[in-house]
Amino acid sequence: MIRIYDSLSGIKQNLPNNRPIRLFVCGPTVYDFPHLGHARTYIAFDTIARYLRSQKIKISYLQNITDVDDKIIERAKEQSISPIELASQFEREYHTFEKILHIKGIKYAKATKHIPQIIKQIQTLIKKGHAYKIDDDGYYFDISTFPEYGKLSKRTALQAEDATSRIDDTINKRNKGDFALWKFPADKSLTQGCVRDENIPEPSPPAGGNKKIAFKIVLGEPLWRVSLGWGRPGWHIEDTAITEHYFGPQYDIHGGGVDLKFPHHEAEITQQESASGKKPMVKIWMHAGFLLINGKKMSKSLKNFITINDFISKYSPETLRLLINQNHYRSPFNYMELSADQANNTLKKIQKILAILSIINPRTQSLGEGVKQKGPINVEIKKSLDLAELNFKEAMEDDFNTPKALASIFELINTVESKIWKLNKNEAVIIKKFLVKKMEIFLGIALKTPKIPLNIAKLARERELCRSHKQFTQSDLLRNKIEGLGYIVEDMPIGQLVTKK
Repeated sequence: MIRIYDSLSGIKQNLPNNRPIRLFVCGPTVYDFPHLGHARTYIAFDTIARYLRSQKIKISYLQNITDVDDKIIERAKEQSISPIELASQFEREYHTFEKILHIKGIKYAKATKHIPQIIKQIQTLIKKGHAYKIDDDGYYFDISTFPEYGKLSKRTALQAEDATSRIDDTINKRNKGDFALWKFPADKSLTQGCVRDENIPEPSPPAGGNKKIAFKIVLGEPLWRVSLGWGRPGWHIEDTAITEHYFGPQYDIHGGGVDLKFPHHEAEITQQESASGKKPMVKIWMHAGFLLINGKKMSKSLKNFITINDFISKYSPETLRLLINQNHYRSPFNYMELSADQANNTLKKIQKILAILSIINPRTQSLGEGVKQKGPINVEIKKSLDLAELNFKEAMEDDFNTPKALASIFELINTVESKIWKLNKNEAVIIKKFLVKKMEIFLGIALKTPKIPLNIAKLARERELCRSHKQFTQSDLLRNKIEGLGYIVEDMPIGQLVTKK
Protein backbone atom coordinates (compact mmCIF):
# COMPACT_ATOMS: atom_id res chain seq x y z
CA MET A 1 0.00 0.00 0.00
CA ILE A 2 1.39 3.38 -1.04
CA ARG A 3 1.41 5.90 1.80
CA ILE A 4 1.67 9.64 1.09
CA TYR A 5 2.26 12.47 3.55
CA ASP A 6 -0.73 14.84 3.53
CA SER A 7 0.30 18.43 4.28
CA LEU A 8 -3.15 19.29 5.62
CA SER A 9 -3.59 16.50 8.18
CA GLY A 10 0.12 16.11 8.88
CA ILE A 11 -0.04 12.32 8.60
CA LYS A 12 0.56 9.74 5.90
CA GLN A 13 -2.56 8.69 4.03
CA ASN A 14 -3.20 5.69 1.80
CA LEU A 15 -3.20 6.37 -1.92
CA PRO A 16 -6.87 6.59 -2.97
CA ASN A 17 -8.27 3.42 -4.51
CA ASN A 18 -10.17 4.98 -7.41
CA ARG A 19 -8.60 4.91 -10.86
CA PRO A 20 -7.33 6.86 -12.57
CA ILE A 21 -5.71 8.90 -9.82
CA ARG A 22 -6.52 12.56 -10.46
CA LEU A 23 -3.37 14.61 -9.83
CA PHE A 24 -3.20 18.39 -10.20
CA VAL A 25 0.06 20.29 -9.84
CA CYS A 26 0.23 24.09 -9.96
CA GLY A 27 1.97 25.13 -13.16
CA PRO A 28 4.20 28.15 -13.81
CA THR A 29 3.40 31.81 -14.21
CA VAL A 30 5.00 32.27 -17.62
CA TYR A 31 6.90 35.56 -17.47
CA ASP A 32 10.55 34.42 -17.27
CA PHE A 33 12.85 31.49 -18.01
CA PRO A 34 12.25 28.36 -15.91
CA HIS A 35 14.76 27.94 -13.08
CA LEU A 36 15.98 25.22 -10.72
CA GLY A 37 13.03 25.84 -8.40
CA HIS A 38 10.67 24.87 -11.21
CA ALA A 39 12.87 21.88 -12.04
CA ARG A 40 12.82 20.68 -8.43
CA THR A 41 9.02 20.64 -8.23
CA TYR A 42 8.20 19.32 -11.69
CA ILE A 43 10.90 16.62 -11.76
CA ALA A 44 9.77 15.44 -8.31
CA PHE A 45 6.16 15.05 -9.44
CA ASP A 46 7.20 13.51 -12.75
CA THR A 47 9.17 10.88 -10.81
CA ILE A 48 6.15 10.21 -8.60
CA ALA A 49 3.89 9.84 -11.63
CA ARG A 50 6.40 7.55 -13.34
CA TYR A 51 6.59 5.28 -10.32
CA LEU A 52 2.81 5.02 -10.07
CA ARG A 53 2.57 4.19 -13.76
CA SER A 54 5.32 1.57 -13.35
CA GLN A 55 2.97 -0.07 -10.84
CA LYS A 56 0.17 -0.12 -13.45
CA ILE A 57 -1.68 2.69 -11.67
CA LYS A 58 -3.41 5.00 -14.16
CA ILE A 59 -3.01 8.74 -13.57
CA SER A 60 -4.80 11.75 -14.97
CA TYR A 61 -2.13 14.44 -14.47
CA LEU A 62 -3.32 18.04 -14.97
CA GLN A 63 -1.30 21.24 -14.77
CA ASN A 64 -2.43 24.83 -15.27
CA ILE A 65 -0.48 27.53 -17.07
CA THR A 66 -0.91 31.02 -15.59
CA ASP A 67 -0.75 33.16 -18.72
CA VAL A 68 -2.54 36.25 -17.35
CA ASP A 69 -1.17 37.78 -14.17
CA ASP A 70 0.25 41.00 -12.68
CA LYS A 71 3.81 39.72 -13.09
CA ILE A 72 3.27 39.04 -16.80
CA ILE A 73 1.74 42.49 -17.34
CA GLU A 74 4.58 44.24 -15.52
CA ARG A 75 7.31 42.34 -17.41
CA ALA A 76 5.59 42.95 -20.76
CA LYS A 77 5.47 46.70 -20.07
CA GLU A 78 9.18 46.66 -19.22
CA GLN A 79 9.90 45.04 -22.57
CA SER A 80 7.31 47.09 -24.50
CA ILE A 81 5.56 44.01 -25.88
CA SER A 82 2.09 42.52 -25.57
CA PRO A 83 1.50 40.47 -22.40
CA ILE A 84 -0.03 37.78 -24.61
CA GLU A 85 3.18 37.65 -26.68
CA LEU A 86 5.35 37.54 -23.55
CA ALA A 87 3.29 34.75 -21.98
CA SER A 88 3.34 32.73 -25.21
CA GLN A 89 7.11 33.11 -25.47
CA PHE A 90 7.79 31.84 -21.96
CA GLU A 91 5.16 29.13 -22.16
CA ARG A 92 7.12 27.76 -25.14
CA GLU A 93 10.32 28.01 -23.10
CA TYR A 94 8.68 26.08 -20.27
CA HIS A 95 7.49 23.27 -22.54
CA THR A 96 10.90 23.15 -24.25
CA PHE A 97 12.68 22.55 -20.97
CA GLU A 98 10.07 20.04 -19.84
CA LYS A 99 10.89 18.07 -22.97
CA ILE A 100 14.63 18.39 -22.34
CA LEU A 101 14.14 17.18 -18.75
CA HIS A 102 12.02 14.21 -19.96
CA ILE A 103 8.87 15.44 -18.20
CA LYS A 104 5.75 14.17 -19.92
CA GLY A 105 2.29 12.67 -19.50
CA ILE A 106 0.65 15.97 -18.47
CA LYS A 107 -2.51 17.67 -19.71
CA TYR A 108 -2.10 21.47 -19.74
CA ALA A 109 -4.83 24.04 -19.13
CA LYS A 110 -4.16 27.73 -19.81
CA ALA A 111 -5.97 30.29 -17.68
CA THR A 112 -6.94 32.39 -20.71
CA LYS A 113 -8.68 29.39 -22.28
CA HIS A 114 -10.92 28.90 -19.23
CA ILE A 115 -12.52 32.31 -18.69
CA PRO A 116 -16.07 30.82 -18.85
CA GLN A 117 -15.25 28.34 -16.08
CA ILE A 118 -13.69 31.13 -14.01
CA ILE A 119 -16.76 33.36 -14.35
CA LYS A 120 -19.07 30.49 -13.48
CA GLN A 121 -17.23 29.84 -10.21
CA ILE A 122 -17.09 33.54 -9.29
CA GLN A 123 -20.83 33.83 -9.89
CA THR A 124 -21.43 30.89 -7.57
CA LEU A 125 -19.35 32.54 -4.84
CA ILE A 126 -21.28 35.81 -5.27
CA LYS A 127 -24.65 34.04 -5.02
CA LYS A 128 -23.58 32.18 -1.88
CA GLY A 129 -22.46 35.39 -0.19
CA HIS A 130 -18.73 34.66 -0.19
CA ALA A 131 -17.71 37.40 -2.64
CA TYR A 132 -18.27 41.14 -2.79
CA LYS A 133 -17.61 43.96 -5.20
CA ILE A 134 -15.38 47.00 -4.73
CA ASP A 135 -16.25 49.69 -7.25
CA ASP A 136 -13.45 50.54 -9.68
CA ASP A 137 -11.45 47.62 -8.27
CA GLY A 138 -13.01 44.17 -8.64
CA TYR A 139 -14.65 41.23 -6.90
CA TYR A 140 -13.01 39.83 -3.78
CA PHE A 141 -13.45 36.77 -1.60
CA ASP A 142 -14.49 37.57 1.97
CA ILE A 143 -12.38 35.20 4.10
CA SER A 144 -14.54 35.90 7.15
CA THR A 145 -17.27 33.78 5.47
CA PHE A 146 -15.05 30.70 5.57
CA PRO A 147 -14.28 29.84 9.22
CA GLU A 148 -11.70 27.19 8.27
CA TYR A 149 -9.49 29.66 6.42
CA GLY A 150 -5.89 28.82 7.32
CA LYS A 151 -6.37 25.10 7.95
CA LEU A 152 -3.70 24.10 5.41
CA SER A 153 -1.01 26.67 6.23
CA LYS A 154 -2.00 26.81 9.92
CA ARG A 155 -2.42 30.59 9.65
CA THR A 156 -5.28 32.47 11.28
CA ALA A 157 -7.29 35.19 9.53
CA LEU A 158 -5.24 37.76 11.45
CA GLN A 159 -1.98 36.18 10.29
CA ALA A 160 -3.34 36.36 6.78
CA GLU A 161 -2.84 40.10 7.01
CA ASP A 162 0.94 39.84 7.26
CA ALA A 163 3.31 40.88 4.52
CA THR A 164 3.27 37.66 2.53
CA SER A 165 4.06 37.95 -1.18
CA ARG A 166 1.30 38.18 -3.77
CA ILE A 167 -1.46 39.25 -1.36
CA ASP A 168 -3.85 41.51 -3.28
CA ASP A 169 -3.40 44.99 -1.87
CA THR A 170 -6.23 47.51 -1.70
CA ILE A 171 -7.41 49.72 1.17
CA ASN A 172 -11.07 49.01 0.48
CA LYS A 173 -11.09 45.31 1.28
CA ARG A 174 -13.23 44.07 4.17
CA ASN A 175 -10.30 42.02 5.48
CA LYS A 176 -6.66 42.50 4.56
CA GLY A 177 -6.43 38.79 3.74
CA ASP A 178 -9.26 38.97 1.18
CA PHE A 179 -8.08 38.08 -2.31
CA ALA A 180 -9.14 39.13 -5.80
CA LEU A 181 -11.42 36.94 -7.90
CA TRP A 182 -11.99 39.33 -10.81
CA LYS A 183 -9.95 42.50 -11.36
CA PHE A 184 -11.44 45.52 -13.06
CA PRO A 185 -9.19 47.41 -15.52
CA ALA A 186 -6.58 49.82 -14.24
CA ASP A 187 -7.71 52.24 -16.97
CA LYS A 188 -10.62 54.02 -15.25
CA SER A 189 -12.16 55.00 -18.60
CA LEU A 190 -13.48 51.44 -18.74
CA THR A 191 -15.06 51.44 -15.29
CA GLN A 192 -18.51 52.12 -16.73
CA GLY A 193 -18.25 48.74 -18.43
CA CYS A 194 -17.66 47.18 -15.04
CA VAL A 195 -21.23 47.72 -13.91
CA ARG A 196 -22.94 44.36 -13.81
CA ASP A 197 -24.85 44.05 -17.09
CA GLU A 198 -27.62 41.45 -17.00
CA ASN A 199 -28.04 41.76 -20.78
CA ILE A 200 -24.64 40.20 -21.44
CA PRO A 201 -25.08 36.42 -21.66
CA GLU A 202 -22.61 34.45 -19.60
CA PRO A 203 -19.93 32.88 -21.82
CA SER A 204 -19.96 29.13 -22.16
CA PRO A 205 -17.01 26.85 -22.85
CA PRO A 206 -16.02 26.73 -26.54
CA ALA A 207 -17.57 23.26 -26.81
CA GLY A 208 -20.97 24.89 -26.19
CA GLY A 209 -20.81 26.63 -29.53
CA ASN A 210 -21.49 30.15 -28.13
CA LYS A 211 -19.86 33.27 -29.47
CA LYS A 212 -16.38 34.14 -28.30
CA ILE A 213 -15.95 36.47 -25.34
CA ALA A 214 -15.05 40.04 -26.22
CA PHE A 215 -11.36 40.62 -25.52
CA LYS A 216 -8.96 43.54 -25.80
CA ILE A 217 -5.71 44.84 -24.37
CA VAL A 218 -5.84 48.32 -22.83
CA LEU A 219 -2.59 49.98 -21.72
CA GLY A 220 -0.92 46.59 -21.68
CA GLU A 221 -3.67 44.91 -19.63
CA PRO A 222 -5.58 41.91 -21.05
CA LEU A 223 -9.34 42.32 -20.47
CA TRP A 224 -12.46 40.22 -21.11
CA ARG A 225 -16.04 41.53 -21.27
CA VAL A 226 -18.34 39.37 -19.13
CA SER A 227 -21.45 40.06 -17.04
CA LEU A 228 -19.21 41.01 -14.11
CA GLY A 229 -17.74 43.73 -16.31
CA TRP A 230 -14.55 44.23 -18.26
CA GLY A 231 -11.70 42.64 -16.32
CA ARG A 232 -9.36 39.71 -15.81
CA PRO A 233 -9.11 36.84 -13.33
CA GLY A 234 -7.25 36.94 -10.03
CA TRP A 235 -4.36 34.56 -9.46
CA HIS A 236 -6.10 31.94 -7.34
CA ILE A 237 -9.44 31.47 -9.10
CA GLU A 238 -8.02 29.93 -12.27
CA ASP A 239 -6.79 26.79 -10.51
CA THR A 240 -10.07 25.84 -8.87
CA ALA A 241 -12.11 26.74 -11.95
CA ILE A 242 -9.84 24.51 -14.04
CA THR A 243 -9.77 21.57 -11.61
CA GLU A 244 -13.54 21.70 -11.09
CA HIS A 245 -14.02 21.64 -14.86
CA TYR A 246 -11.78 18.59 -15.43
CA PHE A 247 -11.91 16.72 -12.11
CA GLY A 248 -15.07 17.94 -10.40
CA PRO A 249 -15.27 19.67 -6.97
CA GLN A 250 -13.28 16.89 -5.25
CA TYR A 251 -10.27 14.91 -6.43
CA ASP A 252 -7.31 12.88 -5.22
CA ILE A 253 -4.02 14.77 -5.05
CA HIS A 254 -2.99 18.42 -5.32
CA GLY A 255 0.74 19.15 -5.55
CA GLY A 256 3.05 22.13 -5.80
CA GLY A 257 5.95 23.91 -4.18
CA VAL A 258 5.75 24.58 -0.43
CA ASP A 259 6.02 28.31 -1.20
CA LEU A 260 2.50 28.11 -2.68
CA LYS A 261 0.92 26.75 0.51
CA PHE A 262 0.05 30.30 1.57
CA PRO A 263 -1.70 32.23 0.22
CA HIS A 264 -2.31 30.31 -3.03
CA HIS A 265 -3.32 26.85 -1.88
CA GLU A 266 -5.16 28.27 1.12
CA ALA A 267 -7.18 30.41 -1.27
CA GLU A 268 -7.91 27.41 -3.49
CA ILE A 269 -9.41 25.44 -0.59
CA THR A 270 -11.41 28.47 0.49
CA GLN A 271 -12.83 29.07 -2.99
CA GLN A 272 -13.61 25.49 -3.95
CA GLU A 273 -15.14 24.32 -0.69
CA SER A 274 -17.20 27.52 -0.44
CA ALA A 275 -18.43 27.19 -4.02
CA SER A 276 -19.32 23.50 -3.94
CA GLY A 277 -20.13 22.99 -0.27
CA LYS A 278 -18.18 19.71 -0.46
CA LYS A 279 -15.23 18.87 1.76
CA PRO A 280 -12.42 18.05 1.44
CA MET A 281 -11.45 19.63 -1.86
CA VAL A 282 -8.67 17.04 -2.23
CA LYS A 283 -7.80 13.91 -0.30
CA ILE A 284 -4.05 14.54 -0.19
CA TRP A 285 -1.98 17.74 -0.38
CA MET A 286 1.66 17.27 -1.44
CA HIS A 287 4.29 19.99 -1.18
CA ALA A 288 7.84 19.96 -2.56
CA GLY A 289 10.42 21.56 -0.26
CA PHE A 290 12.20 24.89 -0.69
CA LEU A 291 15.11 25.32 -3.08
CA LEU A 292 18.29 26.83 -1.63
CA ILE A 293 21.50 27.74 -3.45
CA ASN A 294 24.54 27.13 -1.25
CA GLY A 295 22.28 27.40 1.79
CA LYS A 296 20.61 30.65 0.73
CA LYS A 297 17.32 31.42 -1.00
CA MET A 298 17.74 31.75 -4.76
CA SER A 299 17.65 35.42 -5.74
CA LYS A 300 18.79 37.51 -8.68
CA SER A 301 19.93 40.20 -6.25
CA LEU A 302 22.26 37.68 -4.59
CA LYS A 303 23.50 36.62 -8.05
CA ASN A 304 22.73 32.97 -7.27
CA PHE A 305 19.72 32.71 -9.59
CA ILE A 306 20.20 29.58 -11.71
CA THR A 307 18.02 28.85 -14.72
CA ILE A 308 17.60 25.37 -16.14
CA ASN A 309 19.49 26.59 -19.19
CA ASP A 310 22.41 27.63 -16.93
CA PHE A 311 22.53 24.14 -15.44
CA ILE A 312 22.31 22.09 -18.64
CA SER A 313 24.99 24.22 -20.27
CA LYS A 314 27.40 22.36 -17.96
CA TYR A 315 25.64 19.13 -16.98
CA SER A 316 23.22 16.73 -18.60
CA PRO A 317 19.46 16.78 -17.94
CA GLU A 318 19.84 13.29 -16.44
CA THR A 319 22.37 14.66 -13.92
CA LEU A 320 19.83 17.27 -12.81
CA ARG A 321 17.11 14.64 -12.42
CA LEU A 322 19.41 12.37 -10.41
CA LEU A 323 20.54 15.28 -8.22
CA ILE A 324 16.95 16.26 -7.44
CA ASN A 325 15.89 12.67 -6.73
CA GLN A 326 18.79 12.22 -4.32
CA ASN A 327 16.75 14.51 -2.05
CA HIS A 328 13.32 13.60 -0.66
CA TYR A 329 10.67 15.72 -2.39
CA ARG A 330 9.47 17.23 0.92
CA SER A 331 12.96 18.14 2.15
CA PRO A 332 14.65 21.46 1.39
CA PHE A 333 16.86 21.03 -1.67
CA ASN A 334 20.19 22.78 -1.15
CA TYR A 335 21.91 23.07 -4.52
CA MET A 336 25.71 23.18 -4.54
CA GLU A 337 27.95 22.73 -7.54
CA LEU A 338 29.88 20.08 -5.58
CA SER A 339 26.64 18.07 -5.29
CA ALA A 340 26.07 18.45 -9.03
CA ASP A 341 29.59 17.16 -9.73
CA GLN A 342 29.01 14.19 -7.44
CA ALA A 343 25.69 13.37 -9.12
CA ASN A 344 27.40 13.60 -12.50
CA ASN A 345 30.12 11.17 -11.36
CA THR A 346 27.49 8.80 -9.95
CA LEU A 347 25.71 8.79 -13.29
CA LYS A 348 28.98 8.00 -15.08
CA LYS A 349 29.61 5.13 -12.66
CA ILE A 350 26.20 3.62 -13.44
CA GLN A 351 26.85 3.99 -17.16
CA LYS A 352 30.19 2.25 -16.76
CA ILE A 353 28.57 -0.69 -14.94
CA LEU A 354 26.01 -0.96 -17.74
CA ALA A 355 28.80 -0.88 -20.32
CA ILE A 356 30.62 -3.74 -18.59
CA LEU A 357 27.42 -5.76 -18.28
CA SER A 358 26.88 -5.22 -21.99
CA ILE A 359 30.23 -6.76 -22.98
CA ILE A 360 29.75 -9.85 -20.82
CA ASN A 361 28.84 -11.97 -23.79
CA PRO A 362 30.09 -15.38 -24.96
CA ARG A 363 31.05 -13.85 -28.31
CA THR A 364 33.77 -11.84 -26.56
CA GLN A 365 35.14 -14.78 -24.61
CA SER A 366 38.10 -15.16 -26.96
CA LEU A 367 39.39 -11.82 -25.65
CA GLY A 368 39.96 -13.13 -22.17
CA GLU A 369 39.22 -15.73 -19.58
CA GLY A 370 36.65 -16.13 -16.85
CA VAL A 371 33.44 -15.37 -18.75
CA LYS A 372 30.85 -18.10 -18.47
CA GLN A 373 28.40 -19.08 -21.15
CA LYS A 374 24.67 -19.06 -20.47
CA GLY A 375 23.77 -20.57 -17.14
CA PRO A 376 21.40 -20.45 -14.17
CA ILE A 377 21.22 -17.39 -11.92
CA ASN A 378 23.56 -17.65 -8.96
CA VAL A 379 21.67 -17.95 -5.67
CA GLU A 380 23.55 -15.04 -4.12
CA ILE A 381 22.93 -12.82 -7.16
CA LYS A 382 19.23 -13.67 -7.09
CA LYS A 383 19.05 -12.82 -3.39
CA SER A 384 20.74 -9.46 -4.07
CA LEU A 385 18.26 -8.68 -6.86
CA ASP A 386 15.26 -9.71 -4.76
CA LEU A 387 16.49 -7.62 -1.82
CA ALA A 388 17.06 -4.59 -4.08
CA GLU A 389 13.54 -4.97 -5.51
CA LEU A 390 12.01 -5.24 -2.04
CA ASN A 391 13.92 -2.27 -0.61
CA PHE A 392 13.17 -0.16 -3.70
CA LYS A 393 9.45 -0.85 -3.47
CA GLU A 394 9.29 -0.25 0.29
CA ALA A 395 11.09 3.09 -0.10
CA MET A 396 8.93 4.37 -2.95
CA GLU A 397 5.70 3.28 -1.27
CA ASP A 398 6.67 5.14 1.90
CA ASP A 399 5.91 8.67 0.66
CA PHE A 400 8.12 8.27 -2.42
CA ASN A 401 11.42 8.13 -0.54
CA THR A 402 13.65 8.49 -3.60
CA PRO A 403 16.99 8.78 -1.67
CA LYS A 404 16.31 5.44 0.03
CA ALA A 405 15.15 3.86 -3.24
CA LEU A 406 18.33 5.02 -4.97
CA ALA A 407 20.37 3.62 -2.07
CA SER A 408 18.89 0.17 -2.78
CA ILE A 409 20.13 0.45 -6.36
CA PHE A 410 23.61 1.54 -5.30
CA GLU A 411 23.82 -1.34 -2.81
CA LEU A 412 23.08 -3.74 -5.65
CA ILE A 413 25.73 -2.08 -7.83
CA ASN A 414 28.32 -2.47 -5.06
CA THR A 415 27.48 -6.16 -4.75
CA VAL A 416 27.62 -6.67 -8.52
CA GLU A 417 30.94 -4.81 -8.85
CA SER A 418 32.70 -7.28 -6.57
CA LYS A 419 31.47 -10.25 -8.63
CA ILE A 420 31.14 -8.75 -12.08
CA TRP A 421 33.72 -10.93 -13.83
CA LYS A 422 32.13 -14.06 -12.43
CA LEU A 423 28.72 -13.31 -13.95
CA ASN A 424 27.36 -15.35 -16.79
CA LYS A 425 25.48 -13.79 -19.68
CA ASN A 426 22.03 -14.43 -18.20
CA GLU A 427 22.98 -12.78 -14.93
CA ALA A 428 24.47 -9.77 -16.74
CA VAL A 429 21.33 -9.32 -18.85
CA ILE A 430 18.97 -9.56 -15.85
CA ILE A 431 21.00 -7.13 -13.73
CA LYS A 432 21.29 -4.64 -16.58
CA LYS A 433 17.55 -4.80 -17.26
CA PHE A 434 16.82 -4.22 -13.56
CA LEU A 435 19.13 -1.17 -13.36
CA VAL A 436 17.86 0.40 -16.58
CA LYS A 437 14.21 -0.07 -15.64
CA LYS A 438 14.59 1.37 -12.14
CA MET A 439 16.81 4.29 -13.15
CA GLU A 440 14.35 5.26 -15.89
CA ILE A 441 11.87 6.23 -13.15
CA PHE A 442 14.38 8.77 -11.83
CA LEU A 443 16.08 9.88 -15.05
CA GLY A 444 13.06 9.93 -17.34
CA ILE A 445 14.80 7.90 -20.05
CA ALA A 446 16.34 4.47 -20.39
CA LEU A 447 19.99 5.04 -19.48
CA LYS A 448 22.39 3.99 -22.20
CA THR A 449 26.14 4.05 -22.47
CA PRO A 450 27.29 6.83 -24.81
CA LYS A 451 28.00 5.65 -28.34
CA ILE A 452 31.68 5.49 -29.19
CA PRO A 453 32.51 7.37 -32.42
CA LEU A 454 33.82 5.26 -35.31
CA ASN A 455 37.26 6.90 -35.24
CA ILE A 456 37.66 6.16 -31.51
CA ALA A 457 36.45 2.56 -31.95
CA LYS A 458 38.94 2.09 -34.79
CA LEU A 459 41.84 3.38 -32.66
CA ALA A 460 40.75 1.08 -29.82
CA ARG A 461 40.78 -1.95 -32.14
CA GLU A 462 44.24 -1.01 -33.37
CA ARG A 463 45.41 -0.69 -29.79
CA GLU A 464 43.96 -4.09 -28.85
CA LEU A 465 45.72 -5.64 -31.84
CA CYS A 466 49.03 -4.08 -30.74
CA ARG A 467 48.56 -5.47 -27.22
CA SER A 468 47.80 -8.94 -28.54
CA HIS A 469 51.15 -8.80 -30.42
CA LYS A 470 52.91 -7.42 -27.31
CA GLN A 471 53.63 -4.11 -29.10
CA PHE A 472 53.20 -2.17 -25.89
CA THR A 473 54.89 1.07 -26.96
CA GLN A 474 52.52 1.46 -29.91
CA SER A 475 49.65 0.42 -27.66
CA ASP A 476 50.47 3.17 -25.14
CA LEU A 477 50.72 5.78 -27.91
CA LEU A 478 47.27 4.82 -29.16
CA ARG A 479 45.88 4.97 -25.61
CA ASN A 480 47.24 8.51 -25.22
CA LYS A 481 45.73 9.50 -28.54
CA ILE A 482 42.33 8.14 -27.53
CA GLU A 483 42.47 9.93 -24.18
CA GLY A 484 43.46 13.14 -25.93
CA LEU A 485 40.22 12.90 -27.89
CA GLY A 486 38.17 12.75 -24.67
CA TYR A 487 37.81 9.00 -24.05
CA ILE A 488 39.20 6.53 -21.52
CA VAL A 489 40.46 3.03 -22.32
CA GLU A 490 40.50 0.42 -19.56
CA ASP A 491 41.80 -3.13 -19.92
CA MET A 492 39.29 -5.61 -18.58
CA PRO A 493 39.52 -9.39 -18.10
CA ILE A 494 37.52 -9.86 -21.30
CA GLY A 495 38.87 -7.01 -23.35
CA GLN A 496 39.10 -3.26 -23.32
CA LEU A 497 36.35 -0.90 -22.26
CA VAL A 498 36.10 2.52 -23.90
CA THR A 499 34.09 5.23 -22.14
CA LYS A 500 33.73 8.97 -22.45
CA LYS A 501 35.60 11.10 -19.91
